[in-house]
Order: sequence, then C-alpha cells, then structure tokens
Amino acid sequence: MREFGYRRVSDVAGAVALHGADPEARFLGGGTNLVDLMKTGVERPARLVDIRELPLDDIESTPEGGLRVGATVTNGDLAAHPEVRRRYPALAQALLAGASGQLRNMATVGGNLLQRTRCGYFTDVAQPCNKRVPGSGCPAVQGEHRNHAILGASEHCVAVHPSDMAVALTAFDAVVHFETVDGPGQLPVADLYLPVGDTPHRETALPPGALITGITLPPAPVAVNSRYRKVRERASYAFALGSVAAALDVRDGVVRDVRLALGAVASRPWRALTAERVLTGAPAGPETYAAAAAAELAAARPLPRNGYKVDLIRNLVVAVLTELAEEAAR
Repeated sequence: MREFGYRRVSDVAGAVALHGADPEARFLGGGTNLVDLMKTGVERPARLVDIRELPLDDIESTPEGGLRVGATVTNGDLAAHPEVRRRYPALAQALLAGASGQLRNMATVGGNLLQRTRCGYFTDVAQPCNKRVPGSGCPAVQGEHRNHAILGASEHCVAVHPSDMAVALTAFDAVVHFETVDGPGQLPVADLYLPVGDTPHRETALPPGALITGITLPPAPVAVNSRYRKVRERASYAFALGSVAAALDVRDGVVRDVRLALGAVASRPWRALTAERVLTGAPAGPETYAAAAAAELAAARPLPRNGYKVDLIRNLVVAVLTELAEEAAR
C-alpha cells in the first residue's frame, strides 16, 4: 500500500470541494471494499476523504409515502429499520444476506452501491483486466468464469456486480441523489450503472467527483409483499451465484403488479422488464412464472462454464413468485 493523505470532513460542500481539488482522491465511508482494494494495489488513491461524520445518516419517510435514506446509514441500521422491514422487506432481506453483522455495521449505503466486482482477475494486479487497465484484455472469457455474467456482457468484460442491496433497490425504482461542485443531481438506480460495452472501466454514470448523499425509495404498495432470495456456494456469507428480488400483487388470480430484478447475472443489477411485461395481467401460477423467466433469459449468452445460471435463475424466479402468491392468499 502506497502512502496516502487523509482528511476527515463534516459538511457535504467541503467534501466535494476537497475531492474536486485532487482527481486521485477517494471518498471513504465504511471502507469495507475500498481498503481491501488498497491493500492489494487495485486502488491507489492519493488522498482519502473520510465522510463518516457527514450529516447523512438519517432514515425518514417522504411526504409521498416512500423512504429517504442517507448515504452514511450503515447496512445494519437500514436492514433493522422497522419501516424498511414493513414496507420493503426484500431490501432488508438483501442486506441481511449480503454480509456478516460486523461488516453490515461498518458498510454504508453509498459505499455498497459503489463496491467493485469480486472477479479474481480484477482483484489480482498480476493479471490483465480491462476494468482495471483498459485495453489489457479479459482473461475471464477463456478462463475462470463460473460466477460471471450471462446477460449484458461483452467480449471486453464478463464480471458481475456484487451488491445484493442494489438488486432490491433496482426492483423498487430507487433514486440515487448526489452532490458535485456544480450542484446536486439524481439518477435512478437502474441508470446508475453503465452497460459494459467496450468501456468496462466506466462503471457508473455519476459525474467525476460526485458524492452520493442518499437514496429515495418511492412509495410502492406492491413492495409490502416482496422477497429477496440468494443462492451461494456455502451457507456462510458469500457473494451470490444468482439472486432474485421480487414483489407481487395478485388479485382474483391475476397478476396486477410485479417487480423483478436479478443479481449476479450481469455487470449491474438486472431489472427484468421483459418478465414483468409477460407477468402483468396474466394468470398467476408456476407456468406463467416460468414463461416470464424464459422470456427474460432468452437474451442470455452464457459462457462454457456458467450456463447453469440460466436454469438457476429460472427456478429462483418461479419459486419466489410462487411463495409470494401463496403468502398473499393466506
């Protein structure tokens, strides 16, 4: 780890100005991802701007009936908040599935959104990686890619996004708020992450030097009946092989509203809009759920050793939607 400067800040404007004065600076929240990458040499910031003391640690209801969450709220506090558990249970479940209690008590909402891929070629500086060194190649395409993307990838990168929380936020149309030297801005979580294309090193649509200040969850009655299901290689905490965030409203045997997002299948949380269109207005039942999943996964382009993800995700979608429909009928 090379030497770096450190500065603790107490106001948003000061944090943004300090970062803007040094292009090699990084914002430091909980540090659960950034510090690890600094240790391995993947990240080499000249300065860390510590934002943990910024007044961004509140969770509050919005006048419209949604929730506003500050960027420095810890994953643990967000998962435990009674309104999150009541209104958006899939979000609480995603956070609880994402890491151990110790990590949840350190990791922040803003940092969770911006965590980097766990692809072994990205985290090993001795290996080429287009995400880390543009133009150096993507050895995962021909190498170890069992946990890599089946949707939205390219020949330049097949890594997946690691966040569980972001999958649930994508399903619920959450909006990310940020601050720059030019003023505030916002982006839907679905638009925060850029398609891989031929520039996998450009991961988000945030302006340079932008500081995430919080997220807003819009009111979503369907989210009350929601679930996050994650499949991993071991029972202890691990990154997903595949995951589903789903919410379902069934009335008189017909799907009236549905939200569906997939995790660990692409470089960003994957909103399953095709599946949602198939489901909306259709008879509720396993056959419909399977048809919707198949329609979404028709675009999948698995690699030689990760084709199992197609069946895995299809089965997950059917199982989770079936369970939600049965619970709503009780």
